Amino acid sequence: MNDPTTLASLQARDAKHHFHPNTDMAALNAEGTRVIVRGEGVWLTDAAGRKILDGFSGLWNVAVGYGRREIADAVYKQMLELPFYNTFFKSTTIPVIELAEMLGQLAPGFAKCFFTNSGSEGNDTIIRMVRHYWKLRGQPKKSTFIARHNAYHGSTVGGASLGGMDYMHKQGDLPIPGVVHVQQPWWWGEGGDLSPAEFGLHAAREVGRAIDRIGAENVGAFIGEPIQRAGGVIMQPDTYWPEVERICRERDVLIVSDEVICGFGRTGAWFGSQYYGFRPDLMTFAKNVTSGYLPLGGVMVSDAISDVLTAGGAFWHGFTTSGHPVCCAAGVANLKIIIDEKLVDRVRDDIGPYLKQRWVALADHPLVGEARMVGLLGALELTPDKVARTRFAKFDEVGSLCRDFAYQRGLILRATGSTMLTAPPYVLQDHEADTLVATTRQALDDTAAELARRGWL
Repeated sequence: MNDPTTLASLQARDAKHHFHPNTDMAALNAEGTRVIVRGEGVWLTDAAGRKILDGFSGLWNVAVGYGRREIADAVYKQMLELPFYNTFFKSTTIPVIELAEMLGQLAPGFAKCFFTNSGSEGNDTIIRMVRHYWKLRGQPKKSTFIARHNAYHGSTVGGASLGGMDYMHKQGDLPIPGVVHVQQPWWWGEGGDLSPAEFGLHAAREVGRAIDRIGAENVGAFIGEPIQRAGGVIMQPDTYWPEVERICRERDVLIVSDEVICGFGRTGAWFGSQYYGFRPDLMTFAKNVTSGYLPLGGVMVSDAISDVLTAGGAFWHGFTTSGHPVCCAAGVANLKIIIDEKLVDRVRDDIGPYLKQRWVALADHPLVGEARMVGLLGALELTPDKVARTRFAKFDEVGSLCRDFAYQRGLILRATGSTMLTAPPYVLQDHEADTLVATTRQALDDTAAELARRGWL
């Protein structure tokens, strides 16, 4: 009798019934899905029994590592006490109160938050919240958003419109009206002959030029990720964010910081905006708020914005599971771990610098044009010409090759084009960091050999 739990059977069942996100299903079904069955710390086990170092925290989000009993116990306790109630009908629950209070304490000046189920829904909420805010201020024409090419702000219609991913726009007749994109601050790929400092100012002033072209009276907000993550972990020059903030303040345009990945310690600060020293009016959050144990997202609202919204009557927006009590209980337990174990400090002062020193040394590899890391968020630019900073003709294939070679050697990295990305859990140990870097170098060697065999080098 066929065993339905064998790897081949699981792959066949998945191929027959499951449509994966962001995936060429025909290609995946031909190759066979990777079936992950267990996690502990920074390690995963697949259905074939292989141990794999998760160098990407699931999907940027398993901050405290796998197998944390504290979160599981908190979720179980809440499921028994009150598995669900909504936050409509003048109601709330204790986990919602506790988590909202914790978030306000972690982000001074942001006393209130609005809960969603994901970062995508959070950014949809941002669109409605910003436009409603300006209407309450008597300026309803201030409805246009400035965003960046190659940015990622989610997969919903609103989130994907704010994002600057052309391939997403082509599939959904996006962006929706009222969203304008400007140059991304990617010095390595687009800086040309400018120094990083010069390019940072140039890219920031593209925001100002767009606002002036549209008219500040028509622009509600600029939205950006502190580090442009899914676009390739693009770390803008230090001159960028101060200039963007100056431009927006002068023109009375709100600043939205998309903290879905950078939030809750990934950079070595509680929020990426704190790391880069700018003060947003609104912040989107998700992912690391629960370490991915349960889905939860939301918007943190500055006191000034909150005062206007609170005085303006009902905000007709929400979701059935906004502030789901079990998800909020997971968030409270997760944040307590991060606080009690001083994991943000650890990312800033210990494991972050330790991994960065070894990661940036990969720049000496013949394929690597730039190696960069902030906190536990890193990237490698693969290039056929380090001096000219050029990309491979088939850059998507190059990145996929390196990613797959890494997996074969027991390491999960992500590829965005020919940029290799890492974002390991905060609980990564020194010897595991050594393994991550050594395995990455082996995957780079494997990739170089394959490119030479194909005649691409």
